[in-house]
Amino acid sequence: MSRPFEIEIAESEEELKKRLQTANLGNQKEKLIMLWWIKSGHVKEQQDIGKRLAKDTSTVTMWLQKYRSGGLDELLKT
Repeated sequence: MSRPFEIEIAESEEELKKRLQTANLGNQKEKLIMLWWIKSGHVKEQQDIGKRLAKDTSTVTMWLQKYRSGGLDELLKT
């Protein structure tokens, strides 16, 4: 079992949903879904995100580091 993680998501659930509806790239959609799951409390551990998205936990870690350092714009850069 992985340890719980703490991250503050600045965007509202509604804003994330709107961005998700207009996202063009699958990679961006996955990242937005990840943030929405965290914000809405659907996931408590990084491992859960990896399982749901079929991504390695190192990928999830990298995405979260990008979000922490540069926010949503940095995370969504391809």
